[in-house]
Amino acid sequence: MNLKKLINTLADVNNTLRDEAIKAVNIHLTVRNWYFGYYIYEFEQNGSDRAEYGKRVLSVISENMKKNNISNCDERELRRYRQFYTIYPKLGTIASAAATIRGMASPEFKALVKSPATIRGTASPELMSEHEHQKYLFTKLSYSHLSEIMRIENKLKRHFYEIECLNCLWSVSELKRQIGSLLYERTGLSSDKAKLLKKTKSKSKELQWSDTIKEPYIFEFVGLKNKEVFSEKTLEHALVDHLQNFILELGNGFCFEARQKRITIDSEHYFIDLVFYHRILHCNVLIELKTSKFHHTHASQLNMYVEYYKKYEVRKGDNPPVGILLCTDKDSEHVEFATAGMDKKLFVSTYMVSLPDIEDLKEFMRKEMILKESDVTSRKRIKGK
Repeated sequence: MNLKKLINTLADVNNTLRDEAIKAVNIHLTVRNWYFGYYIYEFEQNGSDRAEYGKRVLSVISENMKKNNISNCDERELRRYRQFYTIYPKLGTIASAAATIRGMASPEFKALVKSPATIRGTASPELMSEHEHQKYLFTKLSYSHLSEIMRIENKLKRHFYEIECLNCLWSVSELKRQIGSLLYERTGLSSDKAKLLKKTKSKSKELQWSDTIKEPYIFEFVGLKNKEVFSEKTLEHALVDHLQNFILELGNGFCFEARQKRITIDSEHYFIDLVFYHRILHCNVLIELKTSKFHHTHASQLNMYVEYYKKYEVRKGDNPPVGILLCTDKDSEHVEFATAGMDKKLFVSTYMVSLPDIEDLKEFMRKEMILKESDVTSRKRIKGK
């Protein structure tokens, strides 16, 4: 072995074990979500005090999960976990899944987790092929893959994408693209199905396990924060930092709630720059900052966030949320208040008085850009010396 071969060997060892580590995290996440779905389903069927909570079961669970800092457990996610279990009820019978958990679990957890045979019975010879199929789904695909596939209601269509995703090892984005391109329907209409699928496989982007760690499901499961995973642009990062402090210093009832708040819409993840709660207006204030000139898509995006909050985050006694959009470049600033759903003029005017003054926000953006310009200039001078 020469030095070049040694370096290559070390790189191979690193890459292989890194990918295996990511796969292990994903497997545990998938198992967790399946067991969440299983226990929720069983409680709804047989829970001794289920009648006491009625339709509030998921809401109560979600509230308690948040108190215990357990990620991805809002009501919609819990509903998805229950669906995960009902679509793949035999996933828990996979020996490798049980062994993965039991090998690392505490004695208390081992006693809690049902054995594969207890959950659904031992697989019969007739079901072995299905058992093997779900085993490959479990070990070869991420939970994000399965989450996307189980949105498909037609069982045959769902099975088609399961098989093709396994055969081609699609990334999640590639899976979404193939579903969006109606591959299932096109294959059904094609006279040479094998040729079409072979051509599709040759052009598709394969899964890279190193990309999987960037999935929000994964990094939130292991306790990482968004900003620890996603590298932000220096300018945007600095502006959001200062903007957060600027808003809080204004007073007027602003309470900081979240930064880079993740929301999920139709399995797509979005991140809201800043979220505040206004204790006088009794509403959420969502702030989006763009380091570019205003574009109509920015307003559409913010409005989508506002509508999401109206549907899923507004609590009893809350008023409709407000969105503030800040766009900037070297020459101009743009500030927009999104007041979706506010029909009464008096109501709107009350909001506008309580929120930051538009001119104040514009002045903030101007000063921040000037500071940034001078910082860049000074760095160039130092580098030139």
